[in-house]
Amino acid sequence: MLKHTLLLPFFLIGALLQAQTTVVDVVVNSDDHTLLEAAVIEADLAGALSGDGPFTLFAPTDDAITALVTELGITAEELLALEGLGDILLYHVVGASALSTDLMDGDMFTTLLGEDISISIMDGTVMVNNATVTVADITADNGVVHVIDAVLLPPTPETTTVVDVIVNSEDHTLLEAAVGAAGLVEALSGEGPFTVFAPTDDAVTALVTELGITAEDLLALEGLGDILLYHVVGATALSTDLMDGDMFTTLLGEDITISIMDGTVMVNNATVTMADITTDNGVVHVIDAVLLPPTPEVTPTVGEIIADSEVHTVLAAVLDSTNLDEALAGTGPFTVFAPTDAAFDALGPAVILDLLTNNTALTNVLTYHVAGDSLTAADLSDGQNITTLFGEDVTVTIDGDMVMINDATVIVADLIGSNGVVHVIDAVLLPPPAAPATVVDIIVNSPAHNILEAAVGAAGLVEALSGEGPFTVFAPTDDAFAALPEGLIDELLADPTGTLTDILTYHVVAGAAALSTDLTDGQTIATLQGDEVTITIDGMMVMVNDATVIVADLVADNGVVHVIDAVLSLPSNVNQVELGSLFEVYPNPTTDALRWGNVQVDRLQVLDANGRICFDTTNPGGMLDMSSFDSGRYMVVIEADGQRAVKAVVKQ
Repeated sequence: MLKHTLLLPFFLIGALLQAQTTVVDVVVNSDDHTLLEAAVIEADLAGALSGDGPFTLFAPTDDAITALVTELGITAEELLALEGLGDILLYHVVGASALSTDLMDGDMFTTLLGEDISISIMDGTVMVNNATVTVADITADNGVVHVIDAVLLPPTPETTTVVDVIVNSEDHTLLEAAVGAAGLVEALSGEGPFTVFAPTDDAVTALVTELGITAEDLLALEGLGDILLYHVVGATALSTDLMDGDMFTTLLGEDITISIMDGTVMVNNATVTMADITTDNGVVHVIDAVLLPPTPEVTPTVGEIIADSEVHTVLAAVLDSTNLDEALAGTGPFTVFAPTDAAFDALGPAVILDLLTNNTALTNVLTYHVAGDSLTAADLSDGQNITTLFGEDVTVTIDGDMVMINDATVIVADLIGSNGVVHVIDAVLLPPPAAPATVVDIIVNSPAHNILEAAVGAAGLVEALSGEGPFTVFAPTDDAFAALPEGLIDELLADPTGTLTDILTYHVVAGAAALSTDLTDGQTIATLQGDEVTITIDGMMVMVNDATVIVADLVADNGVVHVIDAVLSLPSNVNQVELGSLFEVYPNPTTDALRWGNVQVDRLQVLDANGRICFDTTNPGGMLDMSSFDSGRYMVVIEADGQRAVKAVVKQ
């Protein structure tokens, strides 16, 4: 008997332990709550809801949860994976034990989520929010479970954004339209935080009036988005956070400045008229003027650097005339060695005139100043060769601080453009002439030697003069041939292998390329014809027999060509010294008139220091008016009785 008496307490303790149940046990042991059980476990709430409590659990059935996932268009597995699953479950639990007999219509209970649920009772039916209690008062040791036929969804928290403030403001209809037109509604409705300085309708109206446009024009501006982003800072800046002199970087990337005086807050030139309208993603401050972002500094192109330069007016003009200014406005990169106006002046008017009348030559010169790369002074090295757009190299020479490009000095370096760099130089770079292959090529390519070309071809000398050489050719111009007696050319061409060949070979020296610097006064040179020609040099004037060299030293691979103004006659008994001794000019030097003795002059020519004919007349009488001539040295050539003489004259 005693044994049984001692065992009795242990049976009672075991029975009491078996009777301990929790609201979680109710869910676990229910065939209608398998999905709720899975959700409680997934949200890791089983331990909490198995605690002391007390709890009131409103437990939606599997059918209720299935109806919800069907409505949401998701699966039960996706529901269990929701980030807010725990919040949904806590919205079903009240931290108190509320039996059905404790419920009254209109009761409000605060759930463990912190949000309220409401009780409504009608005709014995108990509703929790929009769910009906289908089984009530399943008690547990730590609370009570009421089965419901729908899932309780916590209320969506009301949030406001800076966009909502603008949309709901009667003073910001134009700003609202602008934010919409610029496609910024979604961005400014994001998490933020944002600080928006919001100009009123009056502020926007004042701007469009000042600009002379309409509000519609403003909304259509390409840069509208940039203007709006200049009003937004990517942080929350309440008025209490602002200090005089503060700088804030806007979403445009440009800064705005805060100034505070006597309690007035200014943003750039706009006054804050209402501050600290807070939202869930930031704050709005109302301002009375539109903030205009600073105009970005536009880096000029290398072409614009030249066009805007006061010392490159000539270069800018010739770039424009050849349309190369458009090329230099391209993407580049370019390095431009830019000669100044003084550099062009140093070429002399004759060279400039030649370039201006020959677009191809001018283009070649200009492209010889441009490289297809951006090379600053730091990129240049002594002895460096840079290939230009012309196709030929220029050479860099560096001596201490002096940098030279060919023979030109860099006087200003590193004018940086958006598409390259400009270096200012003090001389025009002239590209090296392409050396013709033969002396024949020089004649063929010359517009002033058509007759000579035809004669060389007719006489069968092309192949010979295209050989190794070297040859020196004294090449009479078309004008020189035209000065021969009428019909003589046709007569010579009729027998090209006879007299014509003799005349042509009398213009050619074989076995030597005699440059002008190799010639001496009184020198005689044997020609291919067999007879000699005589060189006469008087100052700058070089003559071959009675012909004047008007262009010297046209170099070919197999020799050199000197252009002469007369056809060389085969040797005769003409004595040119006789006329030269009789012909005298005075006064010399002269300031105005040049006179000569009692000689009947048939033709008179005046050549400048470059050997160019600047005056030509027949039967000039006994006086030449030189008052309009520039000061300098000239050569006066006279012809009389078939003879020729040359005199050096100085014009003061």
